[in-house]
Amino acid sequence: MTSIDTVIIEAEDPAAAETFYATAFGLGDRLRVRGSDTPTSGFRGFTLSLTVARPATVDGFLDAAVDAGATAVKPAAKSFWGYGGVVRAPDGTLWKVATSQKRDKGPATRDVDRFVLLLGVSDMTATKDFYVAHGLTVGKSYGRKYVEFAAPSSPVQFALYGRRALAKDAGVDPEGSGSHRMAVVGGDRGAFTDPDGFAWEEPGAEPGAEPGARPA
Repeated sequence: MTSIDTVIIEAEDPAAAETFYATAFGLGDRLRVRGSDTPTSGFRGFTLSLTVARPATVDGFLDAAVDAGATAVKPAAKSFWGYGGVVRAPDGTLWKVATSQKRDKGPATRDVDRFVLLLGVSDMTATKDFYVAHGLTVGKSYGRKYVEFAAPSSPVQFALYGRRALAKDAGVDPEGSGSHRMAVVGGDRGAFTDPDGFAWEEPGAEPGAEPGARPA
């Protein structure tokens, strides 16, 4: 398993969710939606992140998301790392849009440099070892705080963050329960569930896959 083909978001109204994502972010097959009414509440334990070239592009994506029905969680602002903000999609998924640049050096575009799935984990060492055993290679590691896996050609990049740290970065309370309402498709190791309950499915199986219980 060296890449993620697709992230599946589970929503109570999949048609509305598909319309929102096409309007707000336009990620094509990298993001899919399917129906689910599995109970969930609070922080779902993950965020999706778009890395872009400049602040004007950050603002453009965030404004488009809010206009399409998202709720602003953290308004776009400068930080030590650059410039970014967070919104909550109508289905409840948290999205961060950010850039390492603090000043515009060109006009806004709709280009996405990196689409990143960040999982909030309870035991960084155990979860990192789990994914290494499933064929991933660590690209960056900052002890028990952050791990990024090396897959430069993957449509979706993948990283681990401590659950509380990820919730803080997104501007939400870390408490949550029920389904993650998210699944990952990619690789060649078959279907499995990681130590934090995140489900991975085989490529080609996602349209008819039965959602499983994924405690947040």
